[in-house]
Amino acid sequence: MSKEELIKAMSQKSGLTKKDCEKALNVLTDVITETLARGEKIQLVGFGSFEVRQRAERKGRNPQTKEEIIIPATKVPVFKAGKMLKQAVVAK
Repeated sequence: MSKEELIKAMSQKSGLTKKDCEKALNVLTDVITETLARGEKIQLVGFGSFEVRQRAERKGRNPQTKEEIIIPATKVPVFKAGKMLKQAVVAK
């Protein structure tokens, strides 16, 4: 589902205009991004949680040259599905 399709579905389900739904979606993604950038966790009970995890430095391999390389440590955003979301997906 694309962003445009998501906005359309939100509009149909909520009765709000597409413009209002787009604004709400943009604000939601901005708030999630800013919160994760500060290293904080977002927890939506039943739906899931967003957090930042530290990925350790590791060895990798260049597939073209087969040369071993070191992939540096980095922070990555992670989403973990909540119980209700998992059950809803399994039920479908």
